Amino acid sequence: MPRRLDELEQYAIEVILDKRHGFRAGLLRIALRFLSFLYLAIVQARLVLYRKRILKERQLGCLVISIGNLTVGGTGKTPVVEKFARALQKGGRRVAILSRGYKSVDRRPKKTLWENFLAQGSENPPRVVSDGKSVLLDSATAGDEPYMLASNLRGVAVVVDKNRVKAGLHALRELEVDTLVLDDGLQYLHLKHRLDIVLIDRQAPFGNEHLLPRGTLREPPRNLRRASYIFITKCNGEPNEDLIQRIRRYNRTAEIIECRHSPLYLRHIYKDERLPLDYLQGLYIGSLCGIAAPESFEEGLHNLGAKIELSRHFADHHRYTKRELSQFLQRCVRRDVNAVITTEKDAVRFPVIDPLEVPVYYLRVEIEILSGQETWEQCVQRICTPPTTILPEDYFR
Repeated sequence: MPRRLDELEQYAIEVILDKRHGFRAGLLRIALRFLSFLYLAIVQARLVLYRKRILKERQLGCLVISIGNLTVGGTGKTPVVEKFARALQKGGRRVAILSRGYKSVDRRPKKTLWENFLAQGSENPPRVVSDGKSVLLDSATAGDEPYMLASNLRGVAVVVDKNRVKAGLHALRELEVDTLVLDDGLQYLHLKHRLDIVLIDRQAPFGNEHLLPRGTLREPPRNLRRASYIFITKCNGEPNEDLIQRIRRYNRTAEIIECRHSPLYLRHIYKDERLPLDYLQGLYIGSLCGIAAPESFEEGLHNLGAKIELSRHFADHHRYTKRELSQFLQRCVRRDVNAVITTEKDAVRFPVIDPLEVPVYYLRVEIEILSGQETWEQCVQRICTPPTTILPEDYFR
């Protein structure tokens, strides 16, 4: 069943991105376009309701920073969240990252109606992936991105729940933090944001220019006006004047920072082994990934000198089975591939299998600021000083 759902998801993505042709795909695009108008009306009505305070935002008495995007996936958000959390922690903030935990599995037993009645409707607490000291959950229970953040950020708490208000209250009460970072939080309006950091992928700034479900836009580009800072990601050193000019049509005041995902090293997924990037020079490899923008990943491997002999793409956040991984590795062995390279986000979803003749590494990347370093430093300083004041305890009652 999960495999069938992945296939359907992949088919839908190919239809949306105009990679599928024929009568059925064309008819589906027409239907999705109609639904996009309905979706737009709902999105804009929701914004108006919050703006008019008919729907009310919650304020938790601490600094809340949202890092998100207008499109569905593919902007490279997780490394930016990591960079922000690390910088704020260094600046003296006690940080918790709040994530929805997309495609995570809550293994806690569900309460029966009788148990809910006896408990007067009390909910399960949010899942704490990391308390800032230890990683407490596996990647399936936490979700791949929260688990990755928890593994890479010591001293930063990571909490997962669809209800980010509940997660934030838990982090403030139990984990003694003073700053909340909303991972993928631009559309989460129920919790008041102090700053909105919006990411735009240079390679596909506004997706395919269509709103969901016809396209990949969650909101129309004009909603960029809510952004306090805009990060243009996946830059390659070439000028971005045309994109910046378009951004300024929607937001004339937000600071713009240009950055790229800079590869650091290769790390073996099953043992403590690191290799320098020049290991990839002239190497025949297999590329395996389940991310929103696999082409970007493979382009990066080409730029590092690798020769991709085999590649396999899965749906974003795909959780690999032993059979899928073994079959691909066996193909690589038969093709005399020297190594298999994947992303860090994929690596946390790999099952443990019997070792084969071909090693498997993930590419470790971090965000590098190309333009706007002074703006970045001022942004961090603005967040870190002055300290915020937590509201009295009776606020939480």
